Amino acid sequence: MKNLLAEIRVAFIATISLAVLVCCIYPSIVWVLAQGLFPAEANGSLMKRGERFTGSNLIGQQFVDSKYFHPRPSAAGSGYDAAGSGGSNLGPTSKKLVDGVKQRVLDYRAENGLTPDVLVPADAVTASASGLDPHISVKNAYLQAPRVAKARDLSEKTVFREITVYTESRDLGLFGEPRVNVVKLNVALDGIVR
Repeated sequence: MKNLLAEIRVAFIATISLAVLVCCIYPSIVWVLAQGLFPAEANGSLMKRGERFTGSNLIGQQFVDSKYFHPRPSAAGSGYDAAGSGGSNLGPTSKKLVDGVKQRVLDYRAENGLTPDVLVPADAVTASASGLDPHISVKNAYLQAPRVAKARDLSEKTVFREITVYTESRDLGLFGEPRVNVVKLNVALDGIVR
């Protein structure tokens, strides 16, 4: 019995010690380091314009007005809902998926004044795995540029320059493709004074 009580005491002390270490000390150290070294990233990479937050440059937003670059479609909740992050889970043989993509291609062409022979980028008509991706391909951005320029009464040259500014290169120079952050680009275009 004495041996059993000693074992229970050791187990209790070990449990409490680990709980304090893992639930209090370690998270506090990580929080302090993150706030000290990477405060913007640690707080959600929030974008601010004046005194107002306009969003995060890590999470896409639904832009529907013709003066904005449009993001990838989203299957997350009611569109870019981080609480409902995820894909549609429709497979490549799903009639619903195929019909949806076909309709999006038609809509994209009509919206951007494209002829039937212009290839529509895949990212313009398919959702990302998370449904929250704020990026589009450079080709997608260039195809939308004339519509955005016309709607904002800007020259296409000005809009193309902004696309270049907000084009992000491959990660570590190797991984992924060059891409444009739609949230950053649209916020920057809103800031252009004519």
